Amino acid sequence: MKKFTKEMVDDYANKLLIGLTEEENKLVLDEMDIIEETMNNILKIKDIAKVEPMCYCLDDFSIKLREDEALESCDINELLQNCDMYEDREIVVPKVVDNK
Repeated sequence: MKKFTKEMVDDYANKLLIGLTEEENKLVLDEMDIIEETMNNILKIKDIAKVEPMCYCLDDFSIKLREDEALESCDINELLQNCDMYEDREIVVPKVVDNK
């Protein structure tokens, strides 16, 4: 028996306000079938319940930090030459939000 039906996909799509076409509904159902089949194959693995979940995909995961290194900065006046509008040392941008 299939766990995912056309009616379920339509119901979820309506709740999410995305309204799927028949073709899109079929694509979602096909994807869900693949996911369901994959999950069933995983459950068939012998002693799968004894396998400890992974925290990282790499067993030898380790964080290696480099030493801080001070680098010379660009001159602020040189950088401001690339701006259309600036005031003192700050870039002026157009207002995009209305306070109404």
